[in-house]
Amino acid sequence: MIINCLLKMIIVLLSLSFLGCASVPVPPEVKEVEIQEHNLWKAGAEAIIPEEYGSYKTAIRAARERLIAEKARFGWFRDYKPIQEEFRGLLRRGGLLLERIEEEKASISKRLDKRINFFHNRIRILKRLSSCLNEGRLVRAKLIRAEILLENARRLAKKERYKEAEAKLRNIPEYTAAATEILRPVINRYSDRAQIRKWQKHANEAIKESKTKGIYSILVSKVEKELVLLKNGRPSKTYPVELGKNGFRDKLHRGDMATPEGRYRITKKLPKSKYHKALVINYPNEDDRRNFYLAKKKGYLSKRVGIGGLIEIHGGGSKGMTYGCVAMENRDIEELFARVNVGTPVTIIGTCDYDNSIVTAMNGF
Repeated sequence: MIINCLLKMIIVLLSLSFLGCASVPVPPEVKEVEIQEHNLWKAGAEAIIPEEYGSYKTAIRAARERLIAEKARFGWFRDYKPIQEEFRGLLRRGGLLLERIEEEKASISKRLDKRINFFHNRIRILKRLSSCLNEGRLVRAKLIRAEILLENARRLAKKERYKEAEAKLRNIPEYTAAATEILRPVINRYSDRAQIRKWQKHANEAIKESKTKGIYSILVSKVEKELVLLKNGRPSKTYPVELGKNGFRDKLHRGDMATPEGRYRITKKLPKSKYHKALVINYPNEDDRRNFYLAKKKGYLSKRVGIGGLIEIHGGGSKGMTYGCVAMENRDIEELFARVNVGTPVTIIGTCDYDNSIVTAMNGF
């Protein structure tokens, strides 16, 4: 009896030895899932498809727990076929997630490109307006901030760091809106058709006076930044000019750096001036004084502020900015100086054109 038992044990041990007591190999799909999981992480699954990726990770953990349990079984009794099938399912699921990530990335990238281009164009328009309107320092400061954010967003989007890129873009409107608000008072004037009709009326009066009296008359257009010398109601010569630092606004008081608008006359010719030669005009005229006192009465101006004066057409160069005067190149002021006399009419307007460059620029908004 004992001999028979020993013989059976020896037979079982020999059978285990020859028929597979060694561990059954783990299915290759387990390693493939591990690689795929890493690829999904690298692709940004957690940020782009967090819910699907979370569900996928839960399924992986469950599968691995079943794998561990199976490994714990005695080798003779292990069966990896269900485990293998489960991991094959995970591979199919992970493959679909990778496809989904690529589609989502393409969609996000397209959306970001569209917004980046939108802000790029908005900043470009505001910079052009700022340059055109001499409204420089404050607007530029806002636009520089916006440009820095835009560049950071562009860089982050290129690196597929989409959430960070979107966060940068979300902050840009704060600066573009601030820049727009600074420019808005001037923009509104140059898109106001009633205001433009008033300027047209002044220009027509200047042309008519020049024509009927056969005299020289000076017409300055702010938007075009040009001085037209009229003779007999027709342009005789056109010169480039520069205006005050806030030249596109109408002058209201001393120190506002604005260039006045209206109909004036040359009151004095200065052959020697700080700015080469100068033609002094009769700012403030009656209209300016009336508007000044009305603004004070309504509380728009401080009681301590004065109306100012000494507005000239002078030399010194047409590229710089003035404190409210009209600046020309020295050779141009010399030519103009020689052709006009005290009493010559000077008309300063914003523009005669409804579709002026400021309105055209704003069409981009």
